[in-house]
Amino acid sequence: MISRVKGKIRAKKEQAILVDAGEFTYEVFIPPVLMASIDDKGTEDIELITYHYYQTDPSKSVPVLIGFLNEVEKEFFEKFISVSGVGPKAACKALTLPFSAIAAGIDSADTALLKKMPGIGEQRAREIIAKLQGKVGKFGLIQDKKGRKSSRVEENVKEEALSVLLQLQYKKKEALDMLETAMSRNPRIKTSEELLNEVYRQKAHK
Repeated sequence: MISRVKGKIRAKKEQAILVDAGEFTYEVFIPPVLMASIDDKGTEDIELITYHYYQTDPSKSVPVLIGFLNEVEKEFFEKFISVSGVGPKAACKALTLPFSAIAAGIDSADTALLKKMPGIGEQRAREIIAKLQGKVGKFGLIQDKKGRKSSRVEENVKEEALSVLLQLQYKKKEALDMLETAMSRNPRIKTSEELLNEVYRQKAHK
């Protein structure tokens, strides 16, 4: 079982990074909320705590690594996937919000917040709360890597997208909420067109 990967970042994909560790290169999937911190590292050395599991289908079993910056984040992930029907792959994609915010949402039974995560609908949000409420308090203390300030480029992208939504007769508060949710779902957005496409996708799946 691979519990830790340490090496140099070789390449980055949309949902994963490749890490050169000695003679081996590992593909490690990263929850979207943590990818911004990985982006800041460029090609520097990195050390990840990994969750190692096997993705199986009738014909094969494929080993998969999901990476975290510390043991507490991994522990939160393991709590999250203890909910029936929430598998590791789906959980990795769903974690677009800061872990502390998700923990607070679970404890306060905030289904609206949990539904902002990809793949989490009303029923699944209720199941997560029923299973984990009162058990994730310490994860609300995580100082998530959200202190990274938005760049001027990101602000310009958001302002351009907001202007379009206002022209389409959306109210400003509603438009801002949609943009914030879209940017949390996909931190790698670079243009206003990508941002508006993400807003459209999230509305289409409500």
